[in-house]
Amino acid sequence: MALSFTIIGMSDSPSPHFSEEILKVISTARFFSGGKRHHTIVEPLLPKESKWVDITVPLENVYKIYSDINDHIVIFASGDPLFFGFGSTLKRVMPEVDMKVYPYFNSLQMLSHAFTLPYHDMHIVSLTGREWKEFDNALIEHREKIGVLTDREKTPAAVAKRMLEYGFDFYSMYVGEHLGNPSEQRLYRLSLQEAAEKSFRHPNSLILTIKENPPKRRFGIDESEFNLLNGRSRMITKMPIRLLTLQQLNLYSAKNFWDIGFCTGSISIEARLAFPHLNILSFEIREEGRELMESNSKKFSAPGIEFIIGDFLTADIEERFCDAAFIGGHGGKLKEIMERVYSHLTEGGCIVFNSVTKESEDAFNATAKELNMKLNEPVHIELGNNNPIDILKAEKL
Repeated sequence: MALSFTIIGMSDSPSPHFSEEILKVISTARFFSGGKRHHTIVEPLLPKESKWVDITVPLENVYKIYSDINDHIVIFASGDPLFFGFGSTLKRVMPEVDMKVYPYFNSLQMLSHAFTLPYHDMHIVSLTGREWKEFDNALIEHREKIGVLTDREKTPAAVAKRMLEYGFDFYSMYVGEHLGNPSEQRLYRLSLQEAAEKSFRHPNSLILTIKENPPKRRFGIDESEFNLLNGRSRMITKMPIRLLTLQQLNLYSAKNFWDIGFCTGSISIEARLAFPHLNILSFEIREEGRELMESNSKKFSAPGIEFIIGDFLTADIEERFCDAAFIGGHGGKLKEIMERVYSHLTEGGCIVFNSVTKESEDAFNATAKELNMKLNEPVHIELGNNNPIDILKAEKL
C-alpha cells in the first residue's frame, strides 16, 4: 500500500467532537501520528493494536518513519492543518503524496469569534519559530488588523514590549489562551502597556487592532529630526538627496539592500519605512553608529534593520548577497569597497554613491569600468549653500 495521509484538525478540548465520517476513518486505520497532547486526547478512540508516531523535532526523523511505514497514516493536528500547520509542512516536504484534510477552526478564527471581530480583512503573521521580519513589516505598513500566532519566546508580552519600544502604541491587543478548551480558555482585551506586564499561558494567539488616529506613514524625514553624530548636521545625507538616492537604488524590485557607512542610519531608516519588504544590512566603522542606529530606528518606528559595527572590508559576509548597495562613506577606500560589494552583488544589481568631489567621482567611474559595470548618467543636485552633489550609479551586467 502506498504512503498516504488523512489529517484531522481538532480543538484543544479534552473531549473532542468528531463527525461520523471522521470516526469511521479513525476506526479503520492502523497507523496514527500527532503531538503528545493530541495522543492523550484521542487515545480512547484509537483501535487496539494501532501504532502511534509522535511528531517531535527534528521533523526529518518523523518523515523517515512515515516513509518506512509506507501505508495510510491518520495525523491529528491543531486547528486547520493547512493554516501554518503540520499539513502545510507535510505538503511542502512530500508534495506528491495523497492527502485528505478535515479542518477545524484555527486559533485566530476562534479568537475572532470570541470577540465578534470580522476577520476577512485580517493580515496574518506567524511568529511560531520565526523571526520578527514579517511582523515588523505589518507594523510599518500600519495594517489595521493583525492576527499573530505566537510561541513560548515570542509571547504576547514580548510582542507588546517590541511594539512599545518602536512607538507602535496605537494598537489594542486581544489575547486568547487555550482556545477551544472550555475549561482552560481565557480571553483578554488589553492595552499594550497592560500586555507587556502580564504573563500568559501557552498556547495562545493574539489580534492587534488600530485604536484611533494612528500617525501618518512618512516618506522623507527632515535631517534636523535625526539624532546626529556629535551634533554634526553636515554628517547626514540631506532629505531631498536621500530620496533621490533611494530612487536611484530601485528598491521596489530589490530584496537585499546594503547601506555602507550608515552614520546616523538615515538612508537605512528611510528605506525601511518606504520598502518594508527589504532585508537591510547596514555597516558603520565607528562605534558611535551603534547607539545612533538603535535610537533613530526606535524614534522613527523602523524595526528590523540588521547592522554591523566594524570595517566593511573585513566584515563576515561571505554567504551574503545584495541587489542594491549605497556607499555613504568609504574612508579613502572606495575602490576596495566597490570591489567587495561587486563580488556579492546579484546580476542586474546596482551600486549608488553620492560624490562631492571630482576625485571621488573619477575613482567611482574608473572602478566601475574595471568591473565592467554599466554607468548611468549622473544626477546633479545643489541644495542651498551646500556643496553640489552628483549621485552616481553603476549596474552589474
